[in-house]
Order: sequence, then structure tokens, then C-alpha cells
Amino acid sequence: MARRPSADFRERLVAAIDAGLPAGEAAQRFRVNLRTIYRWLARNRQGASLAERPRSGRPPKLDPARYPELRALVLAQPDATLPEHAARLEAQTGIRFSPSHLSRLLAKLDVPLKKRV
Repeated sequence: MARRPSADFRERLVAAIDAGLPAGEAAQRFRVNLRTIYRWLARNRQGASLAERPRSGRPPKLDPARYPELRALVLAQPDATLPEHAARLEAQTGIRFSPSHLSRLLAKLDVPLKKRV
């Protein structure tokens, strides 16, 4: 997924259009969809911030403040399998993770699951 443009980028684009750059040319120069430019212009003219709005979605099962706890739990027994880690995490926190979900979360936290040889 592409990164979302920063508020600074959006403000520079709107300033360029306000300075006389046609919207179509701005779309090509800044590599932004024309409809997106019109949305940003409307937000700017209403006095709203051009900063990224919060995204909707399901909140995470495990609060990000508890990620160090998860990291310590996994690193305490590095030879355990993902189902074993999931069971220990459920016993300790009461939160149930599937092994695949736990795998994605550990990859996000950059926790290796290297087994001993």
C-alpha cells in the first residue's frame, strides 16, 4: 500500500494551485489524482486541516503498550512454536490469538522465531 502524503506535501500542492498552477498540471507534476486535489482544495477553503484524518477500523486486540510484554514472553522461550506462544499469551493476558495472527504481529515487532539447530 502506498504511503499517504504528509500535511506539508498537501499544503505545498494547495499553495501551488493558489499561486496559479492549473489543477490538471498540478496533478501531473505532484503525481496526485485530480479528484484528490479537488478534495484537498475544498478542505482548505473550508478552513479544515490538511493533515491525515484518523482511519476507521477495528482496534487491535493487544494494546500497543503491551507489545514489550509480548516480546519478553516470546524471547523467554524462543524454541516454542507459534501455537505454544499463542497458548502462553492467552494464559498470561487472556487474549486469544491465532498462530497466523501472532506470526504477523511478531513480524511487525521484528521478533525472530528462529529455532535452535
